[in-house]
Amino acid sequence: MNTRTPKESLTILTDLVLPGETNPLDNLFGGELLARMDRASSIAARRHCKRIVVTATVNHVAFTKAVPVGSVLTIEAKVSRAFRSSMEIFVDVWIEDRESGERSKVNEGIYTFVAVNEMGTPVKVPEIIPETDLEKERFDGALRRKQLSLVLSKKMKPSDATELRSLFIED
Repeated sequence: MNTRTPKESLTILTDLVLPGETNPLDNLFGGELLARMDRASSIAARRHCKRIVVTATVNHVAFTKAVPVGSVLTIEAKVSRAFRSSMEIFVDVWIEDRESGERSKVNEGIYTFVAVNEMGTPVKVPEIIPETDLEKERFDGALRRKQLSLVLSKKMKPSDATELRSLFIED
């Protein structure tokens, strides 16, 4: 199975925030943003593995700034790490200033998708080779995030979470 780079999965969705998608404060509903992030992530995961993909988890979402009605919203998603059948997708959300056109980051999230066959059985996905410093940082962090999730769900013993332990125990 061939290896791939994060940029091969890059997915960029740009859209306008309309009044029917906003709350009483005229800001984009959080659930609407999550749905858009999920769609972008699923496309990135599918581009990486060329298979059917399903959302396994939404590991992290940080709403750092409101997205007002009329905003031009851009969602960028790409695979940060591939495991056996799962892929972590990192999502960055930006809005453009109406007058200057400058972009500011308003949200980020981490989704996990699993590649499956037509029967819904998980299948192996290609490995990923990060290239940029940010891709390498996200790649390294993905294993720690996966181990933390497994420990919290009691699917892994804390003593077996070697990447997590390395953060707290000096050699």
